[in-house]
This record gives sequence, C-alpha cells and structure tokens, in this order.
Amino acid sequence: MNTEQHSYVPPDGCVPDHITAETIAEAVLIPIYGKGNIDSQKPFHTTLEGGVWHVSGTLPKRTDGMEYVGGVAGIEIAKSDGRIVRITHGE
Repeated sequence: MNTEQHSYVPPDGCVPDHITAETIAEAVLIPIYGKGNIDSQKPFHTTLEGGVWHVSGTLPKRTDGMEYVGGVAGIEIAKSDGRIVRITHGE
C-alpha cells in the first residue's frame, strides 16, 4: 500500500495553533516530568518560528521577591506534521 497516496495534511498543518501545540506538549511532557511539575509551569510560553512551535514552561512567581532555582520544560513541535523536534529542561 502506498501511504503517500492516502496521506492528508491540513492547509494550516497538523498543529495549526498554540492551543493544539500546548495540548501536544502536555501529552508528551507529563509522562516524562510528571503532571504536578508540568502543571506548576503554567501558563506556557508558546511561539511559532520557522514552522516549529516552541512551548516552554514558566517559573512561578515567588512572594518573597527571590528567584526560583531550577528550570522549565521545553518542547519543539513541527507545525506541519506534529513531529517532536526536541525536548529540553533547563537547570
């Protein structure tokens, strides 16, 4: 069977918007880093650059004015087909 003959790519790609990108990011990152960890990094910061969605977590704000030590999860997702390009986690 020729799979190319039956392959459909939507006009705006398989990941057309930031909501879809963030949904995919959660589905991939939660099994790796844990639901509590990923939920604590919301809201996500999401941008589209060169056909790749870049989704990264946000460190929570501290009430004492100090900065959190640690980093956030990040993932790059191809807009055209949803392929995971890269997964990272800052220190």
